[in-house]
Amino acid sequence: MKMTQLALAALIAAASPAMVVAQTRPAAVAAVAAPADAALNALIADYETYLKSVDPFSASGEGDVEAMSRVPDLTRAFELAQRAPLERFVRRLDAIDPASLSHAAAINHGFLLYSLKRSIEGLDYDAGRLAFDSEGGPGTWALYIGGGTRLNSVAEAEAYIRRLRGFDDIYAQTTDNARRGLDTGMMQARSVTESALALARNDVAIAPDAEPLLKPFDTLPATVPQAQKDRLRAEGAAVVASVIVPARQAWLTFLQTDYLPKAPVEPGVGARPGGKALYAYLVRGHTTTDLTPDQIHQIGLDEVARIRARMEVEMKAAGWTGDFAGFLNFLRTDPQFYATSREQLLEKASEMAKRADGGLPALFATLPRLPYDVQPVPPQIEENYTTGRYNGGSMQNGVAAHYIVNTSKLDQRPLYELPALTLHEAVPGHHIQIALQQEAAGQPYFRRQANVTAFTEGWGLYAEYLGEEMGFYRTPYERFGRLSYEMWRACRLVADTGLHWMGWTEEQARACFRDNSALAPHNIETELQRYIGWPGQATAYKIGEIRLREIRARAERELGPKFNVRTFHDALLTEGPLPLALLDQRMDAWIAEQKAK
Repeated sequence: MKMTQLALAALIAAASPAMVVAQTRPAAVAAVAAPADAALNALIADYETYLKSVDPFSASGEGDVEAMSRVPDLTRAFELAQRAPLERFVRRLDAIDPASLSHAAAINHGFLLYSLKRSIEGLDYDAGRLAFDSEGGPGTWALYIGGGTRLNSVAEAEAYIRRLRGFDDIYAQTTDNARRGLDTGMMQARSVTESALALARNDVAIAPDAEPLLKPFDTLPATVPQAQKDRLRAEGAAVVASVIVPARQAWLTFLQTDYLPKAPVEPGVGARPGGKALYAYLVRGHTTTDLTPDQIHQIGLDEVARIRARMEVEMKAAGWTGDFAGFLNFLRTDPQFYATSREQLLEKASEMAKRADGGLPALFATLPRLPYDVQPVPPQIEENYTTGRYNGGSMQNGVAAHYIVNTSKLDQRPLYELPALTLHEAVPGHHIQIALQQEAAGQPYFRRQANVTAFTEGWGLYAEYLGEEMGFYRTPYERFGRLSYEMWRACRLVADTGLHWMGWTEEQARACFRDNSALAPHNIETELQRYIGWPGQATAYKIGEIRLREIRARAERELGPKFNVRTFHDALLTEGPLPLALLDQRMDAWIAEQKAK
């Protein structure tokens, strides 16, 4: 679920930049309680209370009914006010020597310090000025909340109504943040603004009888009397009519009248005042490394060359005797590679998801309890939405996770890409990783809710690679589609840094995808707008996947016949994501433990 917008980033301690983390004790001594652990646990409990206060969306996902009634405060004043509490937590952490902690506590200490310093650094950049992106703003957030909410009681329904009322503030605060961007020159590009405008128009056009924000009222259990259900739904409808509908119109008017005329044509944030410093900060955070944009660009070029060589092999295996460009045109235009109806595309995705389920026991010793389903992307947002995505669920709230598939523009959704998409977004990709993270009962709240882009998206891309071990790709076309998806992520390194660091035009960025992958033209354009509107995020996928595969290669090399892929994947996933430097340390300790057995 894409709720960690730039506007929320400074409030929610998530991915952090790489820094030196104290060496932790070997995992073999994890069971030995250290006296200093009590002090750290008390600090973490206080931090958990703080985090739930600033991030009610995540808190309500764990069954917190009070949090279900709130929305986050997105004002710049509130953001700046977080400096003092964040610095107090840092001082308390600095007073605890990591060497005095148990292994598990030392990991928590390192990760929390990592996250806090990242959040404090971010306060200086005011990233909230980029208050929306190509996939929308407050309207899209509201639709996510509505689609991910299940109401299990009258108390929850009443809390949800209060949250809906609070979206008036979300719209107003987002508008204020965007206005501050207008005043300071830190703005989204014109192309991104046009995409957001299209979504805002869709929101305004929602008919009352098709209102997505009222669907949660249909989930109230049968134990709630019908009169109560009718009352609650009527109250919710009144809030939508009196609060949400006017806010949608005001947001549309603002984008169209105030923002669009001033939006710059130049796509890269590096062209804005202070933009290069902001971009370098965002890249460090999303990748959780100290890699510079120039270094990331070169890694991308190297990966493009490596993957292209493998694609040539699969192209020949498919029997193609022409050139590479001709093969790409064949894949993009031949009807055999495309579904003929929305239902057919969704059914194929569902079949692949179920088939992927069957390959899981061979790769994992621990699987999550939470199930997932396969759904289409909501029609209100499908025009400018990516090909597919994963939205997390909540066992506490009785909400399944969703693998959502874009069923619009069928001639732009090739079936040879669908296996890789399914493995990435459903299983063994995001669902396995995120659901196990949510169910990590032994981890503190901040670890269960952490968003480490390089780990999460690196795992998703690694899961596409696992499809080869699973025998999931059945034809040269599907194997080429897998490589085309990997090329997509390699080109992201090239294009994202090109756009935001090197001053590239959209056409320069577009060329990498068009000339080296089989991505459909509409998908390329949708993705370009995503990268322009969400600087740095696209660099995390390949950087994270490279590190995960390096860690696995190291484990295989050092453990030899003792290496077991099922226990390796458990070690990676069951404690939740970590920044890459800290992940290296944890997995090195695990390797040492396995060697000692």
